[in-house]
Amino acid sequence: MKILQTILFSLILFLSPLSTHSLSLSTRSRWIVTSSGDRYKLRCVNWVGHLHAMVPEGLHKQPIKAISASVSSMGFNCVRLTWATYMFTRPNYTKLTVEESLDQWGLKNAKAGMAENNPNVLGLSLWEAQKAVIDGLGAQNITVVLDNHVSLPKWCCGSNDGNGFFGDEYFDPNEWLLGLSTVARRYKGNPTVVAMSMRNELRGPHQNQEDWYKYMQQGATTIHKENPDVLVIVSGLATDTNLGFLKTRPIQVDINNKLVYEAHWYAFGNPPDKWLYETNGFCGNVTQWFMGQSGFLTNGPNPAPLFLSEFGLDQRGGNEADTRYFSCLLGHVAEMDMDWALWTLQGSYMLREGVFEMEEFYGMLNANWDHVRNSTFQKSLQLIQQITQDPTSNSATYQIMYHPQTGQCVQVGNDNIYLSDCKSWGRWSHDTDGGPIKLMGGGGSRCLVAAGDGLPAAISGDCSGQQSMWALVSGSQFHIATKDNQGNFLCLDWDSSKSSTILTKKCLCLGSDSKDVSKCEDNPQRQWFKLVPSNKI
Repeated sequence: MKILQTILFSLILFLSPLSTHSLSLSTRSRWIVTSSGDRYKLRCVNWVGHLHAMVPEGLHKQPIKAISASVSSMGFNCVRLTWATYMFTRPNYTKLTVEESLDQWGLKNAKAGMAENNPNVLGLSLWEAQKAVIDGLGAQNITVVLDNHVSLPKWCCGSNDGNGFFGDEYFDPNEWLLGLSTVARRYKGNPTVVAMSMRNELRGPHQNQEDWYKYMQQGATTIHKENPDVLVIVSGLATDTNLGFLKTRPIQVDINNKLVYEAHWYAFGNPPDKWLYETNGFCGNVTQWFMGQSGFLTNGPNPAPLFLSEFGLDQRGGNEADTRYFSCLLGHVAEMDMDWALWTLQGSYMLREGVFEMEEFYGMLNANWDHVRNSTFQKSLQLIQQITQDPTSNSATYQIMYHPQTGQCVQVGNDNIYLSDCKSWGRWSHDTDGGPIKLMGGGGSRCLVAAGDGLPAAISGDCSGQQSMWALVSGSQFHIATKDNQGNFLCLDWDSSKSSTILTKKCLCLGSDSKDVSKCEDNPQRQWFKLVPSNKI
């Protein structure tokens, strides 16, 4: 009976409609667009499937349908689903059922949980289980980016783990190409799979540009030949932080507007003291670093899409340096309206680095996969989960005033300004740095003004007075400042003790000349506001 059920379930997977949508994505300038020319913004969450058992995590905790519904309810439209090359290239992996793979690693509790939550998956092959997850996501109109994370199934990413670069112990280039070819072919015609990322975080002592060009070009051609519908995502060197060499030598591959680049941006390696005591300047420095290494691809005469495929932090909130990094990143991602994939969905792992049921504190879901881990963190994503720049729009560009620390947007009521969710926002025009910030709409000229230190900012018909002239100051370019009647700088300031009201106060961590002080123990983030360009109607 169990065999018959497995056969019937497998037939359903292959014959049933995969989703209620059908997308054929391509690139136009720096944007990803549908076949009708509308922008499709990847706002994804990572979901790990590349570890020892090669089964997407969490299937022993909740049904596929419930997990997929959670992804949708949290505002994501996409999953970056990781996989290991060996799952498709080596018989001792490809022939395993899910049950056999779990048994092989002594995952008795996971097996029991899967029997309860996804019993039909146990008898499937590893690939069929992956496909069942993809089909479950498709049923929720969630698209999938398939990410080749490693070759040998294991945790990633160490410099000397054998999975880092072409020619390493577990990273045979020909086997890698075979894996890409197999996966591309198997998902041809599947509307849920919209992209394939060629390799996660190339790294280690053997990395070099010549091999990078050789194999990235071969990989892109291989995928496109087998499945011309999917986007092909190109990763860089130095754990996906360096694509700077493309400034002088573009990649040579013609795959019909299907090429997308990816980058990662974490606080790993950043000195915590820099974030804690030089927050403004260091935010500016790391933003320039990111633009110089990867972000430049979205600018210039031949712009291309850039997919920020990993970023994130411990959602318990105990690391102040990481929290400041994240606000800095959010402001920049919002300003660029980037495509992205947050690390990560999973609240726990069946087996990671020798530990059973390890909890993942970067995960959107809790350890049991049944609740959002941190609802405040979830709210911080609300603006970047929207499209703010539409390449098809004929509307004039305006600015959204965004507060990265809270993830909220500035709105106007009774001529006062305040923070609220980003379901709607005030529309502002700031054409000249050092000039007025005008409120658009409503007829007549109305501008943002400062009434004084510690007083609420307001909207006034006076657009020429000194206290209605605003400049972006500090190394972060997140402080919006004006001068009072005595010539002292005042910055927009959100005071959590006074609800959502926005005040003007003495600028934090800035000297009398509006330049960053060398060391500051205050946290200036409450004064961080970003003017985000938008043409959204």
